Parts: sequence; C-alpha cells; structure tokens
Amino acid sequence: MDTIRRALGRLSLLYALIFLVAALLHAGAGPGPLRRPPVPPAVVTEALCCAAMLVGAYGALRPRPWAWDGLIYTHAAALGGVLLGVLATALVPGVQAGTLLVVYHGTVAALLAAGLGAAFYVSRVRR
Repeated sequence: MDTIRRALGRLSLLYALIFLVAALLHAGAGPGPLRRPPVPPAVVTEALCCAAMLVGAYGALRPRPWAWDGLIYTHAAALGGVLLGVLATALVPGVQAGTLLVVYHGTVAALLAAGLGAAFYVSRVRR
C-alpha cells in the first residue's frame, strides 16, 4: 500500500507541474506556436487543479492520516476541472479546439481517472 501511495504522491507532483504549465499557457505565456490569447477562467481552473494536486502529493508523500482520502478528493477535483475544460472546449462558441488541446485534456483525464481508480481500490482493500 505504501508503494502505491508514494507513487500516487509523485504522480500528483507531476500533475501539479503539468497544471502549472497549462495555467501559464492559458494566461498567454508561451513560446511562439503555443502562444494563445489569454483565457482567464481556464487559468483559474488550472491553478486550482495545481493546488489540489499539491495538497494530495503532500498528504501522500508525508504519510498523513488523511492521505488516501486526500488522494481521492484531489484526483476527483482535478478530474472535474479537466472535464470542465473539455466541456468548455466543446460547447463555448468561438473556442477552437486544436489537436494539442484535445490530446492534453484526453491524456490528463485518463491519467487522473486511473489514479482515482487506484486510490479507490486501495481504500477498499485497506478496510
């Protein structure tokens, strides 16, 4: 169980970094071809997902009593943020879904869903 907890904690740190980079890209900062007009709601959502992943990583890497619950809640919150981005990309008029944006949302959603599934599995096994 500790191995899975540590792995999910390290992955949460990686996801936090990915969300931070995505927040910066949504803020309009980025190299040439990645530069897009700023999208403030996406910046806020990505920053909140980054913060959630940092909290989950802290709980998992510094074995806290709430580590498993924290991993479940933070993965679920970040997955909700990513799915909100998918929904916004699909439904908001004027938003152009480039290939990179679709690949990013799909990949991160799949990874977060897998992490959420692993955290749920371990929480059931521990009982």
